[in-house]
Amino acid sequence: MSEHHDAADAVGTVTHYFTHLSVAAVALHEPLGVGQRIHIRGHTTDLVQTVVSMEVDHRHVERAGPGDDVALKVDDHVREHDLLFREP
Repeated sequence: MSEHHDAADAVGTVTHYFTHLSVAAVALHEPLGVGQRIHIRGHTTDLVQTVVSMEVDHRHVERAGPGDDVALKVDDHVREHDLLFREP
């Protein structure tokens, strides 16, 4: 796991967290797909997981691209303005 990421390398930014669903709304800057490892970092957030479920406009998708607003199922609480990075 990468300890430090450059904000310029972020794949997306968390815009909202739905506590009751454990779902993060993310505005993507780069393509992202189901099965990819991600790292969500913020002031108090440090979460690494695999993308297991992703939706765009309430429809399940396997991939999404720049400009898409996606909903991601997450394993832990994340916060608005947290950054999402790809993990190797």
